[in-house]
Amino acid sequence: MSDRELPGIVVTGASGRMGQMLARLLLESETARLVGVLERPGHDWIGKDIGEAMGGTAVGVTVSGDAVATIAQAQAVIDFTSPAASVAFAELTAQARAVHVIGTTGFEDADLVPLKAAARHAPIIRAGNMSLGVNLLMGLTRKVAAALGEDWDIEVVEAHHRHKVDAPSGTALMLGEAAAEGRGASLADLRTPAREGITGPRETGSIGFSAIRGGNVVGEHDVIFAADGERIVLRHLATDRAIFARGAIRAALWGQDKGPGEYDMADVLGLG
Repeated sequence: MSDRELPGIVVTGASGRMGQMLARLLLESETARLVGVLERPGHDWIGKDIGEAMGGTAVGVTVSGDAVATIAQAQAVIDFTSPAASVAFAELTAQARAVHVIGTTGFEDADLVPLKAAARHAPIIRAGNMSLGVNLLMGLTRKVAAALGEDWDIEVVEAHHRHKVDAPSGTALMLGEAAAEGRGASLADLRTPAREGITGPRETGSIGFSAIRGGNVVGEHDVIFAADGERIVLRHLATDRAIFARGAIRAALWGQDKGPGEYDMADVLGLG
């Protein structure tokens, strides 16, 4: 397969940690090609070659602020930005009939309505975490929660770098949802947010969350099942954010022959 036959991928948020990681991996890829990179209008990188902007040599791909023209040339868009930006990109990606891989977290219920509408025209693959290990952890969490009774308390504890702006993490919420599904319930009905002050005793069957922010922690997630006299701890530690970028690229390639619809990493990895 010639380079021109490889799926062309656009990366949004080019100057961010994930944006730069994705750009570097795609430039080295033998299965996909980087055809465009986007930044918000007015950003210092716009008009610069992405290779030079990242401190290297020119690679022939210019950072753009024109989302319409850039996405029009894509077979896939990989997007780790903000909920508002991802919603806007979803409409453009649907118009281009391209695969939209969304790793953005922090969505509100209202944000999901336009995403669902866009998925009627093109594939959207959305996950709070793109790693194989985390998606396996979700499956284990669901099974353990189903096997244990409500006398086992469930706590999800996550840690991330100081720059992360949302809490709990998207991955923590995914794990909480898996635990709730294992118990045959909705996370909205069982969730207990971060505790402070005199909270009273724990409600039976609830799922609690704790978030830690500091340093350059890439991502750590524990699902704790605690009963009188014993605990089970399921843990995933991420030490290199490249695992998320590689997973996102894998999702973009997987989606090339898929019809319109909403998918997640369990679908991509055959774990659904």
